Amino acid sequence: MNTIKYGYFSTLIALVLFTSFHLHSQEETALKLWYQEPAKKWMTEALPIGNAYMGAMIFGAVEEEHIQFNEETLWAGGKGEWEQYNGGNRENAHKHLPEVRRLLQEGKYNEAHQLANKELTGIIKGTNEQTGWIGYGSYQPFGDVFVRPEHKGQPSNYTRTLDISKALATVQYSENGIAHKRTYFANYPSRTLVFKYENNSPEGIDYVIKKTTVHKNTTTVLQGNQLIMSGSLENNGMKMESRMLIDTDGGKLTFKDGELLITAAKEVILYLTAATDYKNEYPHYTGRDYKALNKKTINALKQKSYNQLISEHIADYTRLFSRVHFILESADQAHIPTDKRLQAYAAGNEDPQLETLYFQYGRYLLISSSRPGSMPANLQGKWNNMTNPPWASDYHANINIQMIYWPAEITNLSETHEPLIDYIDKLRAPGRKSAKDFFNTRGWIVNTMNNPFGFTAPGWDFPWGFFPGGAAWYGRHVWDHYKFSGDVDYLREKGYPIMKEAALFWLDYLTKDEEGYLVSSPSYSPEHGGISTGAYMDIQIAWDIFSNCISATEVLGEDKEFSEKLIKAKAQLLPLRIGNWGQLQEWKEDVDDPNNKHRHVSHLYALYPGDQINSIQTPKLLDAARVSLNARGDDGTGWSIGWKINFWARLLDGDRAYKLMRRGMQLVHEDGVNMMDGGGVYTNLLSTHPPFQLDGNMGASSGMAEMLLQSHSGEIQLLPALPKAWPTGKITGLKARGGIQVDLVWKNGTLSQVRIQSAQDQTKKVTYQGQTTEIRLKKNKAVILNQYLNPMN
Repeated sequence: MNTIKYGYFSTLIALVLFTSFHLHSQEETALKLWYQEPAKKWMTEALPIGNAYMGAMIFGAVEEEHIQFNEETLWAGGKGEWEQYNGGNRENAHKHLPEVRRLLQEGKYNEAHQLANKELTGIIKGTNEQTGWIGYGSYQPFGDVFVRPEHKGQPSNYTRTLDISKALATVQYSENGIAHKRTYFANYPSRTLVFKYENNSPEGIDYVIKKTTVHKNTTTVLQGNQLIMSGSLENNGMKMESRMLIDTDGGKLTFKDGELLITAAKEVILYLTAATDYKNEYPHYTGRDYKALNKKTINALKQKSYNQLISEHIADYTRLFSRVHFILESADQAHIPTDKRLQAYAAGNEDPQLETLYFQYGRYLLISSSRPGSMPANLQGKWNNMTNPPWASDYHANINIQMIYWPAEITNLSETHEPLIDYIDKLRAPGRKSAKDFFNTRGWIVNTMNNPFGFTAPGWDFPWGFFPGGAAWYGRHVWDHYKFSGDVDYLREKGYPIMKEAALFWLDYLTKDEEGYLVSSPSYSPEHGGISTGAYMDIQIAWDIFSNCISATEVLGEDKEFSEKLIKAKAQLLPLRIGNWGQLQEWKEDVDDPNNKHRHVSHLYALYPGDQINSIQTPKLLDAARVSLNARGDDGTGWSIGWKINFWARLLDGDRAYKLMRRGMQLVHEDGVNMMDGGGVYTNLLSTHPPFQLDGNMGASSGMAEMLLQSHSGEIQLLPALPKAWPTGKITGLKARGGIQVDLVWKNGTLSQVRIQSAQDQTKKVTYQGQTTEIRLKKNKAVILNQYLNPMN
């Protein structure tokens, strides 16, 4: 590698230090999803809006609008029955651990699995068709709003749009010369969903509004100009309330038989908020004064006009969203409805603007479902219309929730990461009990499935349910939040304590094998294969949490004794091994099947999201990871394809990453639950597992960013995996570790300009096509580099 030292370029950098970063490219097209028909299906066609506390799906039908909405804390399960079942834990289950390990040492894998599956599984009390696993529960829909406008003819010129640059959904049409417009948005600062209905009829029209719920223990009343729905879940008694403030220029409000009639109105505005008595405090998870919260929200809304609320919303949302602009040079196809564009794309049409729209859609979904003060996004973000949704729409900690947050830092949405980290912090208390009950260790754990009531025990069947590595994987997010921000106070006060406790579990859980190496026993490669004495994902996660804790102690200048223990344990970890057909082994035993196409590729954690394997320090392991990934193939569920995009980006193969990205954007019309069918996207661009899960969208957004910028190896790598399909473009606002913002412009496959700005004074190496320069960055001072990429004559 040719290294260019800073000194030669100091003059060049000084000359351009305060110049503007001029981007030569086409105008950015409108970031809109739009259609010429209303949505018929919730999962495949309706359009999502959200303010992180609440989510709603907009159908846009002319005859009767349907808005299905959720509030993030409404969950079946938990509460009283959860305490009765000990949070899913088996007290003293760890007494069976030595026997499981003995059987494994003797090679009696079937017997070891049978014993582990009997004695080390978490507890539930059967299943319920309505709400899923008894005790564990599931995320619940809150309610539905129906708005039926008076009709005066056949509709024409219908359009349904979601503008993700402003987070505004609209429906427009004409009917017998009367123009109708509907506007929908989810305001985060004011904690409300807003639905505005307008028409230009001289005398106005009538509107009938109905608010319903599938939950039976509820009542709906009109108090003044508020439609209030309150009650409790039958399953666990969780208390719930939603309030909808009605503002209209129409006549008197009449409420009868559950329907609200508004007469002769040119404008109707609905402000909806909701809450429950859930409170994320172990062990009871209740106690929020939800009615007081809703009243406070409504009273604040009364002090603001609609124009103030929409301005507040746009300013708040764009403060995050507009940090990143991504433009690829291509023919403008934004005038084509999104569903038609997807059909053409599936047929092989080139549409780079659709790809940038999909990238930004992931960021839109993350902002809409995760903001400071909210719960983190679950498997479906904040959108769910079923009382028994697939996989409970829960917090799956063996990749899915982690993947949802992969774009948070690199695409400059660090604030959206905070709810996950706060939630992780709250898992430590129940996680300590699970670690003690099942393994008699210090520290804390969380396994595959987790709900808002502190279920940190293993799942109720193996192999899928066993994954105590979830806590240490969460530690990767805690560490990355520091690495991208450089916030030492956060690391000291919150980040390091979380990580240290996760590392403590692995210090106690790891055992020595016959070669003297530390291994995890028992161990299952997530959802794949049988019991083992060393599934490599466990070893890689242990390496990861040890390494990051060691680095954290160096940053903080404290806890040296603990760091020394980690250094010693890390050196004794079972080394990564290359198997008999050149693959990176998934297990300690060299038993990988080259014909296996399983969706989980867990033994490549060290490649992504970890950094144990990279192109600079471990080229042989990188090649072995490539062999394994090639063997697994390019198919998979939506999230699996999303993971593979990131893998190929880290393998510096932009064309293969791009191929996977296109595969992940393949149009899917069915909304069934069959993950064997493989992933893609629905017409509303939601990724399908199937069914819909948020992780596929986020994996794709993260992977596209990794194609253009990487910083995990300690160097900032520019366009490390640029595909041939993106010859000319620009992206501004991506983040590199160290609190560094990077803007890139390239033309005909060659980088032409780079702008780098750091939030702190530091020196960094920047690499492009094997050429490296070391630059000195000053806090909040932009540096523009271009000459070193094409050395001066």
